[in-house]
Amino acid sequence: MNISPYFRNLRSAYSAELDDLTFDSEGVHILDKRLKQRRKEMEFLVHMMEISPEMVAVVFHKGFRFTSLAAMDDLLSRDADALPEWDSLAHAIELAPWTQEIVHVLQKQPMGEWFMTVAAALEYMHSKPEYPQAAESDDEDENEDGDHGVEDAEEAEARTREEAGADWMVEQGFDRKE
Repeated sequence: MNISPYFRNLRSAYSAELDDLTFDSEGVHILDKRLKQRRKEMEFLVHMMEISPEMVAVVFHKGFRFTSLAAMDDLLSRDADALPEWDSLAHAIELAPWTQEIVHVLQKQPMGEWFMTVAAALEYMHSKPEYPQAAESDDEDENEDGDHGVEDAEEAEARTREEAGADWMVEQGFDRKE
């Protein structure tokens, strides 16, 4: 399975976003409550969907049912500027009834269809436990001896952003996630 660098980078950011929403400061599981609140903020969140799609895509958590794994695997191999049209994925994705209002808000946006495609790909990767390991063992990440090579610049940049965000959260008084 070949996952594009774009989705490889977003995968960890999406998982981190879900992790951040899952528990409050006392360790109480509140993911559903926070997702419900975030879904009510869609009119504001649409302004973030292009620059931070992982922060907005969580509104669709558990809102997709994937009916064509081959189409979804193909989607994951593409870069952000080469994604298929949302309508072309209709055979591969079923939306939960509760997503309709969110979809309506997004379809009014110039990048809404693109974002729907990205959100579906992120949720697909999150729902498949094999994808975190699959990207790490792709042939393109190995050197000639078969050992894992040095992480590419995009992965290093994503990790640096994550670490900077974690440092900022600590400065705000939150505990660092391990």
